[in-house]
Amino acid sequence: MLIDKIKHLAKEIHADVITNRRHLHANPELSFEEFKTAAFVKAELDRLGIPYEDIANTGVVGILQGTKASEKVIALRADMDALPITEANEVAYKSKNIGVMHACGHDVHTSSLLGTARILSQLKDDFGGTIKLMFQPGEERLPGGANLMIQEGVLENPKPTAVMGQHVMPLIEAGKVGLRSGKYMASTDELYVTIKGKGGHGAQPQQNIDPVVIMAQIITALQTIVSRYADPRSPSVLSFGKVIANGATNVIPNEVYMEGTFRTLNEKWRAEAHVKMKKMAESIAEGMGGTCDFNIQKGYPFLVNEEKLTARVKEAAIDYLGEENVLDLDIWMAAEDFAYFSQASDACFYRLGTRNEARGITSSVHTPTFDIEENSLGLSTGLMAYLAVKELGN
Repeated sequence: MLIDKIKHLAKEIHADVITNRRHLHANPELSFEEFKTAAFVKAELDRLGIPYEDIANTGVVGILQGTKASEKVIALRADMDALPITEANEVAYKSKNIGVMHACGHDVHTSSLLGTARILSQLKDDFGGTIKLMFQPGEERLPGGANLMIQEGVLENPKPTAVMGQHVMPLIEAGKVGLRSGKYMASTDELYVTIKGKGGHGAQPQQNIDPVVIMAQIITALQTIVSRYADPRSPSVLSFGKVIANGATNVIPNEVYMEGTFRTLNEKWRAEAHVKMKKMAESIAEGMGGTCDFNIQKGYPFLVNEEKLTARVKEAAIDYLGEENVLDLDIWMAAEDFAYFSQASDACFYRLGTRNEARGITSSVHTPTFDIEENSLGLSTGLMAYLAVKELGN
């Protein structure tokens, strides 16, 4: 049976996938700077005899075709960039680039897709159709590598009927995967706010226009965007994580600077909220004698898993792993630029369990101690290969 062939090959290449993952982990590159990573990917595709093209500067798209007659096309995606984090793990494959770390598992995604390509390249006579292998740059930084790849035609010539991707999930035990049908991850917008007043001595507030007090009023009032204007049936998040008021105990500054994030799962409400936030902040500042420059940098859209495709993926995952190892997930208010693929095509984005509490591998993504249980790399390659051939109708 094809499923048994795939499992055998996944086991056979497991050690090599670990080696590749460790190499990528030790040599991370920031968003849109993945030159050596892309070169590594292309060298592996050359070794497998898989043709490829460059895209979005540091992106790579390989084309793998089965020998059976079929016009069907699907796409598999892995992101390649790392984060500006200094790694705290003391492991043999610790990042060699100080201040840069694969703290979100993109080394896992890239090495896994290369492993999946290796499996499928050995099974070309067992399936028909075309598989696009999309190695994507810049997931961690706007405007998002997925967006750039789509603009450059990655979903055309030939056009895939489905796009699938996986992402590490340290909340799920290794050996399991998780899925959610429909809306899954939030849109994300970056907020950059400058509030200007008139600084002076803290003991003479009547002579000043205090931007710190204006800032406090704005932050408090903006929370009503979520609590009183948003439909409570549709999640929204508004958070400010950076506030700079560079005064002193007795010095009121001239201005205050803030940065925040706004996230939701409804594009119509997202647009309305942008207008409300800006108008509210500017009106409060004006009413208190100051000014407010409220700049919204629009980020990724919300991510939606197409229901019929996700149902097929779940059924195939149960075939491959057993029902007890396929979990149903809740909405996740983090963001992912895979959302661009999900807005442009039928798509399914699922989670790969990488947790091992017995070994202390429990840290969240985007932390200096993030790591994975490498046994998950046997599952990540084989499952995606199986999902691909099943979706192609083989």
